[in-house]
Formats: sequence, structure tokens, C-alpha cells
Amino acid sequence: MNRLRSLRPLTFLVILVILGLIILQGIWPRGEVRVGYSDFVRWVKDGRVAEVIIKGSTIKGILKTGETFTTTVDPQYENPVDLLDQYKVPRRYEVAGEGSLFWQFILWTIVPVALLIGVWLWFMRRMQTGGGALSFAQSRAKLVTKEYTKVTFKDVAGIDEVIEEVKEIVDYLKNPSRFARLGARVPKGILLVGPPGTGKTLLARAIAGEANVPFFSISGSDFVEMFVGVGAARVRDMFQKAKQNAPCIIFIDEIDAVGRKRGAGIGGGHDEREQTLNQLLAEMDGFEGNAGVIVLAATNRPDVLDPALLRPGRFDRKIVVPLPDVRGRKAILEVHTRDKKLAPDVDLEVLAKRTPGFAGADLANLCNEAALLAARQNKDYIEMSDFEEALDRVLMGLKRQGMYISDEEKRIIAYHESGHALLSKLLPHADPVHKVTIIPRGKGALGATVPLPTEDRYILTKAQLLDRITVLFGGRAAEEIVAGQASTGAFDDLKQATELAKKMVVEYGMSEEVGPLSLAEERLNVFLGEEIVKSEEHSEELNAIIDREIRRIVEECYRRARSLLTQYREALDKLAGELLARETLDGSEIDEILADLTPSPAS
Repeated sequence: MNRLRSLRPLTFLVILVILGLIILQGIWPRGEVRVGYSDFVRWVKDGRVAEVIIKGSTIKGILKTGETFTTTVDPQYENPVDLLDQYKVPRRYEVAGEGSLFWQFILWTIVPVALLIGVWLWFMRRMQTGGGALSFAQSRAKLVTKEYTKVTFKDVAGIDEVIEEVKEIVDYLKNPSRFARLGARVPKGILLVGPPGTGKTLLARAIAGEANVPFFSISGSDFVEMFVGVGAARVRDMFQKAKQNAPCIIFIDEIDAVGRKRGAGIGGGHDEREQTLNQLLAEMDGFEGNAGVIVLAATNRPDVLDPALLRPGRFDRKIVVPLPDVRGRKAILEVHTRDKKLAPDVDLEVLAKRTPGFAGADLANLCNEAALLAARQNKDYIEMSDFEEALDRVLMGLKRQGMYISDEEKRIIAYHESGHALLSKLLPHADPVHKVTIIPRGKGALGATVPLPTEDRYILTKAQLLDRITVLFGGRAAEEIVAGQASTGAFDDLKQATELAKKMVVEYGMSEEVGPLSLAEERLNVFLGEEIVKSEEHSEELNAIIDREIRRIVEECYRRARSLLTQYREALDKLAGELLARETLDGSEIDEILADLTPSPAS
């Protein structure tokens, strides 16, 4: 359909070119040279004329070279018939009829004019149906059917509570009397809010596959054009089509492209984007009702939407589509692996635990990467090692096989990662270690210690945060214990540790000296005309206390990390030696190496 739309201007241009050529052909002489009668007499006497056609007083001649010419008989000269007989030039006669002249007049005059009038009428009709700008003002919403999507609620996993909410809309469209008898009114609009990749668009496709009503799908960016007024015209056209097909559903993906707050851009209320939003507001809940039209929208930026768009009556229900928890991630992995051949050693529960913070799109990409790795090695099944390698690729990047690392640097890296792993084993609130590796990956990762949380955590205690900071300092502390000096390998650990300590003091109120205060700055979205940072200034004395508390937490955790690694130096050496020999250790191998390790109560 889009291809046909792009060909329409080209077709119109071709028609204009053809009409121009026809008109030029009617005006321009058609390959015959007009000469004087004296020249004709001279050419006959010189023997250059091969044949002559006499048509009344007009003579058409053909030269022996193949060229043609026309002339008119001049009475001052001798009879052309006697001249042609004298020089033995072949001749023939044509009768000059009025009918041939009439049809020539029709062909070269009336037909081009009629074609131009027809093209002009077609052009004007397109302008009227297109809202004054051809087809620009027509809505680009696509009508989606069950046969087109083939996606149902069975293909959506990890967000069961969200599915139950949207199922109510499908039930209402299928059986409205069940709700109407109690006086219930279906929401006019439903806004799906959530991080990118959590399945908002997939959920809309499932609704289109489940509902037996017309489903119009459009993106927010499809409304905005370079022409003034086109966006508002497209909104009107879309809702007009929806009313004609009611009951139906309109799905607007990425609605933040057209629904941003008004009065914050250049141009004020006259901005084209704001005019489009005003028309959308009027169509959703204006003077005229939209009975039977349900608007479904999705965005990952609800904070930038206009308040008038979010009020009840337009978007009555706002459904948050969150990142899946560990059970949701396992269910999503089951959906994306049901058409793949898995080896018996594949444990989806382990993969679900290893992927905290992953959205549904990330998990789908992980399964696809694992399948590609298995196919590259001509395997019959996808093994757990393929999933592990795919996850490492996603998190840390590709293996840098050609990177040369000296033995001394490799030794420091091994002790660095062993320091993280050993502290994770010693500290009671640290997450268990799933894998430790000294194989460089990506841009700057020379090694990695991968934790495996036993469960999703939504709140963290002070003890858990302190243990997490202590584990982050394990690499730097191990380097100083073994090599006597620190290296640049711990720059990312220092950054994370400092950020956590700052949040403990400024945001979480976990500093006894500062007290239970939240001193974080409230940073708003950057809009032209709005204040970028909205916060109250702190006194210099309070800022000094905050800096002192952050430094205290960081230094205490570092001293704690160094003290524990010094106390368990033998275990650190043993773990680093095994890591140098094998390059990668999984959780069971680490437990086996540190089997005789008994943490003291002080740790």
C-alpha cells in the first residue's frame, strides 16, 4: 500500500509529460520541409526529385535522398504537370477531402484539451478528498485483522495481571450487555505505560487477535508532517473512519510523539504539534461523543504527556506494564523457546535468575542469539553453554580472542576477580556467584564476576547495601594485597561504590549524622520554557556533612574488604590460581575450591 502511494506522484508526472509531448507534436511541423515553388522547379530540372504527390494546389515531393518537402503551386510558373512529364518524374494524385482535415483537427486539438480537463478534474477531486493536500490529510491508520496478527494472549507471558486488565475490554466488546445491565461504562481510553521492550505493542497485537471488532493501528509520529494542519486533519479522518466501523479499537503506539505537554515548545499554542494534540483531545472527549470507539495507547514516557490527555474521560485507565520478575522471565523464556530444540541441560530457571532487569524483548533476543550460536557450530540442539555465551555477549560484548595480555596483567586480573568472588562467599548479604572469568570481552571488560540472585529484591536493607559496596571493593583490595599497589582495573567498581554510598546518604536517609532526610535533587524533563532543575539549595555545612558521610561509608567498606581478604589470603591465592589455570569458573567449581572455607562470625 505504501509503495502504491509513493508511485502516485510519479504517475501524475508521467501523464503530464505525455500530454506535453502530444501538444508539441500537434504544434510542431511533422518532419516535412516547406520550400518555395521556384526551388521545386529547380530540383525537378536538376533531376533530384524521385516522386511527386499532387493534392489540389499542394505538392508533396520525395527527393532521391529520401527527404520530403511540400510546396504550393505558383501560377506565374508553367503547369507542374507539363514540367513533370518533360523531365519524366513519377506522379500520383490524392483527393483533398474535408473529412481528413476534420479528424486531424479532432486529433491534434480536441483530444489534448479533453485530456487536460480530465486530469484537472481528477486533481481537484483528490484535493477535496485529501483535505486540501491530496492524500496527506488522510489517516495512515492500518486496519488489523485476526488473520493478519495471529497473536493471542497465549503469546504474551510475564505480565498476567496486565492481561487480566485488558481482557475486560475484549469481554465488553464481545458481550456489552453483561456490563450495561449494571450501568457500567467501558473506559474510553487505556494507556499502557512501561519501560521499552516490556510487551506493550505485543499486548496490543494480542488484543487485535482476540477481539472480533475492527482494530486500527497507527504510530504517534504518523500524525505530524511538514505541512501545517495535516496532523489535525489526519486525527479527524482517523476518528471518522473509526465511528463508521464502531464498535472498534484505535491503537496509538508511542503516543508521546504527539501528546507532549503544550506550551513548552517554540511557537507556543500555534505549534503544529500542539494543534494536532488539540484535535486529538477534542476527538477523544469533545462536544461530539465517540460511542463504541476505544482508544488504546502505549508509551514509555508518561511524564512528558499533557495533563489534559491523561484525565479521566480520555484515558480513564492507566496500566503499568512492568519489567517481569523471575517467574515472569521464566514464562517469557518458555514462550520464546517453545519452537526451538533445547538440550536436556538447558535450565530456564537459572537463566531467569541470571537476567534481572531484562525485558521481554531482551529475553527474546537472548534466545535468538543462543540459537544462532548453536547453528554456527552445526549443533542439533541448543545447549546451556550457548545460552551462557549469548548472555555474556549481551551483557559484556564479544570475546576478544586476539587481545594479548601479559602474564603479570593476567595474574592481577585473576586476583581482582577472585577478590570479588571470595567476598561474595564470605559476606552474609551478598548474592551468590554464578561465574567468574578472566576472558576479556567488549570494550573494556578484562574479566567479570557474575552474581546469581536467589530472588528478586524490591527493597534493600542497610546491611545489604554495605555488603554490596564491600564486594565492589574486593578487586581493588586484592590488587593492593598481592601487588602492593592499585591499578586502573577498578575504575568501574569505584564508580558504582561511590554512587551507592551517595544514595545511602542523600536519598535513603541511612546516615546517622545526616539523619532521615531526602536531599536528592528533583530533576524534571528538559522542556524549553520549564525549569530544568527544581531543588532547594543546601547550606555549605550540610553539604560538608554529606561529603564526609559518603567518604566514611566508602572508606569503612574498603577497610572491611581488605581486612577479610588479608584474613583469608590462602583461599584468595587458591581461587586465583585455579582461575589462572581454567580462565572460567562456574558457581559449583567455586564452591568446590572453597569447600573448606569457614567464614568467621566477624565477617
